[in-house]
Amino acid sequence: MQRCNIVSSLHFCIFAFLNMKTNSIRAWFLASRPKTLAGALIPVFLGMALAFHDGCLHPLTAVLCGLFACGMQIAANFINDYYDFKKGTDRADRLGPERACAQGWITPEAMKRGVWVTIVLSCVAGMGAFFLEYQSLPYHGWELIGIGALCVVFCILYTTWLSYLGLGDLLVLVFFGWVPVLGTYYVQAHTLTPTAWVLGTISGLVIDVLLVINNYRDRDQDRLSGKRTIIVRWGEPFGRYLFLWLGIIATLLSVYLLYNDTISVAGFFFSSLVYLSLHIRTWQKMVRIRRGKALNQILGENSRNMLLYGILLSAAICFGA
Repeated sequence: MQRCNIVSSLHFCIFAFLNMKTNSIRAWFLASRPKTLAGALIPVFLGMALAFHDGCLHPLTAVLCGLFACGMQIAANFINDYYDFKKGTDRADRLGPERACAQGWITPEAMKRGVWVTIVLSCVAGMGAFFLEYQSLPYHGWELIGIGALCVVFCILYTTWLSYLGLGDLLVLVFFGWVPVLGTYYVQAHTLTPTAWVLGTISGLVIDVLLVINNYRDRDQDRLSGKRTIIVRWGEPFGRYLFLWLGIIATLLSVYLLYNDTISVAGFFFSSLVYLSLHIRTWQKMVRIRRGKALNQILGENSRNMLLYGILLSAAICFGA
């Protein structure tokens, strides 16, 4: 039976490779990992929703923020694909989805060029947002260039160095929480509010759950590769409960939005409590599975939970109290 499974897997890989032209559009599309773009768009949606709630939404500026966020996410995926291939992290026992360089779909040299092209295009979108900010308030908004530069630097450093030191969760909070939510809101409202900070924290915590399940699934392989994630450092039980409590804390923080009339009671129930219910059910499944490729199912469920929460919470903010 095991031999049949191995043969079937080899046949599938050969078939997939023969039908995947090197450096083709399909190969680049898969390498971009489109499912991860939800993590880039959710904080932008939340920043847009708060701007709408406060009467200062500028659609074009918000769209440019979304393009910058998506571009940086794709660039990070390309860097991760290239660097893990060069470092040898993508071994035969890999549990996650296939990587483009490791599978031969994209050559390493082409991937390097793809990284820089994506970063440049993202920066063009970011400069567009800066230009609109500067037009509305002359001599204002230069700080956005510094923030954009930090995004580029940490996009590179995260995969090549910082994720191996166990700093990934902190960086998710900063660059998938505070920076995109506050940045999206700031270029439209020209100010920051406590509510924007709370939304940024909620976004960072919810999106970090995605990183936690990745690191939880890969903990044994990461240990062999020298990748010292906090789950490798502090063990499986810590990772298991970190997953659970990130969702709980995010939900508790949303009570502040209810308290200051950013969302209604109905909005709170149909966003935060729906998310928490789904999050706990997903966590229970994860605890039962514990290890192996079956955890990819949990990854998919959590992506669904995260996207649904981002959409429902954004809608609740738009409708207000």
